[in-house]
Amino acid sequence: MKLISVIVTTYNWAEALRHCLLSLYAQTDKNFEIIIADDGSSAENLALTQRYGADSPVPLHTVYHEDQGFRAGTIRNKAVAQSQGDYLLFLDGDCITRPDFIATHRRLAEAGYFVAGNRVLLSQAFTQEVMAKTLLLHKKSACYFLKCRLQGKINRTLPFLKLPLGFLRKIQPQKWQKAMTCNLAIWREDFLQVNGFDELFEGWGYEDSDLVIRLIHAGIRRKEGRFAAPVLHCWHSHNDRSQHDVNYARLMERLADKDFIFAKKGVSQYL
Repeated sequence: MKLISVIVTTYNWAEALRHCLLSLYAQTDKNFEIIIADDGSSAENLALTQRYGADSPVPLHTVYHEDQGFRAGTIRNKAVAQSQGDYLLFLDGDCITRPDFIATHRRLAEAGYFVAGNRVLLSQAFTQEVMAKTLLLHKKSACYFLKCRLQGKINRTLPFLKLPLGFLRKIQPQKWQKAMTCNLAIWREDFLQVNGFDELFEGWGYEDSDLVIRLIHAGIRRKEGRFAAPVLHCWHSHNDRSQHDVNYARLMERLADKDFIFAKKGVSQYL
């Protein structure tokens, strides 16, 4: 593997994106590019995104479309179409990485597998503090986060542990639950094989689960990124979930149909 493409999804929260980008700029492994997938931010936020991206030590590009509601799968497909890497790492724009995040994902990458990482959640008050004081969490030590846990600022500290695990990373090869695009790595060829995200999933809910289920149906297995490559996920209010039931029903249909692999409306339209 040479170049990793980090697909960072964002929408109208440039300050959180700034923290995400600063943590990516501090990576020990610099052999990656950043594609910002902007799901229709305002002109003001888009301008801030351009400003924050100007200092990138690695190639950085922004892919944008107009705001027509929550279309994260669509903008990620468009971003992948513009990317150059043979390995895709999906990240939310309100997530902060540790300095070895890219290096660890590179080490975990293995043919025939996608890697599902996990996250540590920040409280609402702590998220506001991070933004107001520009706390650079990617520079903080393990002791700092232990103190944060004791103060109720984060929900757990176990993900920060670095454990080898070995074969244990592969003991649930067909588990699709809790594989989320806030921290998910996939080989480009595998992503294209299933036609990426299915854009029939509009509005919040399950477009990432659908992708993972189709990968599993295609013979791509899950490898755990737990105790290796966590992210710090800033608190945010819930998105509009009016499409939840529709999307969930479609997801259950896909789960039952093991022959359904290729997204009906996916990344191929942009290639």
